This record gives sequence, C-alpha cells and structure tokens, in this order.
Amino acid sequence: MTKRNVGRVLAIVLDDKVVTAPVIRSAIQGGSGEISGSFTSASANDLALLLRAGALPAPLNVIEERTVGPDLGSDAIAMGISTGIVGALLVLAFMVGIYGRWGLIACTGLAINIGLSFGVLSLLGATLTLPGIAGFILSIGMAVDANILINERIREETRRGENANAALHAGFQRAYSTILDSNITSLIAISLLFLFGSGPVRGFAVTMAVGLLISMFTAISFTRLVMEWRVEKLGKQSLNISGIKLLDRISENTIPFLRARFFGLIASAVLSLASVFLFLSPGLDYGVDFSGGTVIEVNAPATNIAQLRNVFTEQNTVPMAIQEFGAQGHYLMRMPMQSAEDVANGASVQAVKSAVLAISPDAEFPRIEMVGPRVSGDFGDATILAIILAGLGMLGYLWLRFESHFALAATITLALDLTKTIGFFALAGVEFNLTAVAALLALIGYSVNDKVVVFDRIRENLRLSPDKPFVQLLNESITSTLTRTVFTSVTTFLALLPMAIAGGSAVSSFSLPMLFGIVIGTSSSILIAAPIVLLLGERRLRKGKSQLHASAEAAQREIDLLP
Repeated sequence: MTKRNVGRVLAIVLDDKVVTAPVIRSAIQGGSGEISGSFTSASANDLALLLRAGALPAPLNVIEERTVGPDLGSDAIAMGISTGIVGALLVLAFMVGIYGRWGLIACTGLAINIGLSFGVLSLLGATLTLPGIAGFILSIGMAVDANILINERIREETRRGENANAALHAGFQRAYSTILDSNITSLIAISLLFLFGSGPVRGFAVTMAVGLLISMFTAISFTRLVMEWRVEKLGKQSLNISGIKLLDRISENTIPFLRARFFGLIASAVLSLASVFLFLSPGLDYGVDFSGGTVIEVNAPATNIAQLRNVFTEQNTVPMAIQEFGAQGHYLMRMPMQSAEDVANGASVQAVKSAVLAISPDAEFPRIEMVGPRVSGDFGDATILAIILAGLGMLGYLWLRFESHFALAATITLALDLTKTIGFFALAGVEFNLTAVAALLALIGYSVNDKVVVFDRIRENLRLSPDKPFVQLLNESITSTLTRTVFTSVTTFLALLPMAIAGGSAVSSFSLPMLFGIVIGTSSSILIAAPIVLLLGERRLRKGKSQLHASAEAAQREIDLLP
C-alpha cells in the first residue's frame, strides 16, 4: 500500500481524531516505518505513547473538569518570594559586612550561580515543587559555604605571611579538597535519591544536583578569575580580607572542645531516645498528605486566601490546607483525618463553616467529602529506601576518602540529627507533610556537608602532624574551622529566618525544622561527630592501625596537585 502511495499523506486516526499525518517518503518494506518532522522530545514521546496505546475499548466522556490553584496558595507564594528576597539581602549584607569587597565578589558569583541554575532547570523543563525549592535553597547554602571556605583559607595563608598571589593560590588549592569532598558526598546521595525515590524526592535531587554542579563551576570560572584580577593589582603586597576579630582571636588559641565529649554524647543519646518515645507517643501530627481527611469546597465571595488563613489561625481550628479553586472566591480546604467522634457529630466541619461564615455571611459549601491520603504507601516506602541507600552511599565514599571511623561517625551523627528533628516535629506539634519531607532531605545534606568540612581539616592535620596526640589534633582542627562553621550557620540561618517569621503556616513545616536542624547539625559536628571519631580512632591506635589509609593519602595528593 505504501509503495503505491509514495508522496501522499498517511493519516493515523485514533478515536475519530487525527493523531499525526506524515507524508510517505518511501515504501515500508521491513514492517516498520519512520515518521520525521520538527518534534520536540516531549511531543515525540507523546506520539509514541499514542501509537502504542491504540484505540480505547470504551469512549471517554468528561464528566467534570476543574482548575485549581497552587497547593501553597498565591499568598504563600508571594510571601515566599518576599521573604526569600529579604533573606538574600541579609546574606548579602552579612557577607559584605564581614569580607568587604571580597564578600561582594562572592555575592556576585552567587547571583550568577542562581541565574545559571534557573536557566538549566528551565532548559531541562523541570517542575519546581516545594521539595525542589528546598534542594535549591540547600545548594545555594552550600555555594555560600564554598565562598566562605575559600575566603577563610586565604585569610589563614595571609596570617602566615604569604603575599597576595601565594595566599590566593594556596587558599583555593586547600579549599578545593574540602569543597570537592562535600559536593561529591552530596552528589552520591542525590543520585541514589533520584534513582530510587519518586515524585517530590526526585524534584529535590534534580534541583540540588544542578545547583551543586553550577556552584563548583562558578567558584572556578568566576570567583577565582575575579579575585586573581583583583590580586594582580596588589603585586607582592599581602591580602587584607577582613573578618570578625573576636573569632580570629579565639581561633588563634586551641579550645578544648573534647573535654565535653562525654557530656555531648550522653546528652545526644538522651535527646534522641526521648525523640523516639515522642515519635511513638503522642506521635507526629500527620497532615492530609499522609493521613487523608476531609475536603470542603467553599464559595466565599469577596474574600481572599490570606483572610481565610488568618481566621483559622485566630480561632485555633484544626490545621487547614487551603487551595484556590476555579473563579475568585472559590476554595478547596483540606482537613487532616479526624477521630470517629468528630466524623460522627461533624464538629470539625461545623467549626470550619462557622469560621468562614464569620468573614463571609453569604458563603456556600457545595461539596464535603472524605478523601484518602495524597501520598501513597509506595511513596513512603520508596522515600525511606532512597534515604537509606543515600546514607550507605555517603558512608562508602567517606570510608574511601577518609577511613572507616570517619564514615561511621558521620553516619551515626546523621542518624542522631534526624531523630532529634523528628522529635522536634512531635514536641512542637508542627504538621508533618510533604513540606516536612523536603526539610528532612535538606537537613541531611546540610548536616553531612558540615561534618565533611571538619573531617577534611582533621585529615589535613593528620598528614602534617601524625604523631601529635589525637585529642589535641581534633581540638586544633575544630578550632581552626570554627570561624567557617559560625559564618556558614549564620548565613543559612539568616536566609531562612524571614520565612520562619513571616512565611505563615503554609511553610512552617519547612522553615521551623530547618532552623532547628541548622543548630543541631552545626553543634553535632563538634559535640558528637568529633568525639565518636576520637573514640573509634583511639581504638584503631590500640590495634596498631593508622588513622588514614594509603588510598586516602594518594587521592589527597592528586587533589593537592590541581591548579
């Protein structure tokens, strides 16, 4: 048939609609043909799917079609943008206030990083979900951390008397090792989250991976080039990168952090154990995403979503997810699963109606129905599996780059950090929903990054002074990274603080646990991870083993030779 009709159009019809109409260029001899044209990847996939599917066995009649607004609501999105801008300005002010013109260079590189990240995400056609935004925020935080590491390393070299060029070269060279280790550790975890996770978890992985790769690129292609250009004007003069003099004076003297190691470990174990009991009873306040609940359709003329959120907050009703729906004044409200008594007497639904009628007496409630959870059990299982595999991936890399006791210390500390954060959800009564999952994923990345920075300095000092008492070496390593730890924690805290204060209930499940996690993740690097490394390291010494294996030494020498 095709041989007789070369040059004519062949229409492919599905359910009385023309799916595609290619021109027959040549006879189909081997049982398969080719359709060519100006297809995008998405349209080609859609066409292939339609051709494979064939005609439906029964007609599809559209009974109902609805258009809904974003889950967060337009007010929450506007508030998120405004608080994000305020947070960015606070970070900019802090960096410039601490490092002066060098902080301005770092912030300019950060702005380029953000622009490139959005460009790549747009090119990939990525959908920006709240977990994706969490991944983006974390990648930006790690980019700020990289700039702080570079500046602090350069300041260290300057204090040793190096001239500008030598200090710049040595500072970047030493910072690259730490940046590379923390980013590769995160990328391994992200890859496993993407491979074995689903839905929002994959969104988190994609945005964070893009952000990390671009941050490494901008640190080399922009930040270093601009700093070298600036240093050329100084010649053999020394660099003058400002900082906080009090922290500098503290860092010059070794602080005996590990004297409190037993207190830190016991307190951490007690808090984590208490968090487990809180998780079991009273348990987490699961949102409608995980528990299902009641959906109420509301038609409240002359209202907006912000007014509804305020009235529910003032009257202290059950947690409510509000979504704009259809025309102005139409909303979908979701309440978490209620008790059997509430369902029977309708008390919760009646309280919601009363709250709405208080601000809109003409409000109507066309539909009230029970719904199942938006997150299936398969998603929960896949997410837990992905997190476990990501933890194993990080464990393997740290084992390879450092040694087993470093890897075990990071993994144990991460588990303790997560249990405390879950305990915070239970104790503070913060709703556990998809937003909370995003916060937990972001905290894993933040906590691991902080520990890798400390471990990298310990490894460096072990190479320089292998015979020094291990306790003293750990104290010196923690003290020398104290300035970087404080600055990174402050910048991340400042970036999220406006969202926590003014973001409202829509993003409280993300911002509040993140602030808590920053404090826990930072303190655990000093009071938990380092003492565990000490205990396991002393055990290795008693067995006659070295603190670093040969492969780690060789890999480090290769990194030190990087330009």
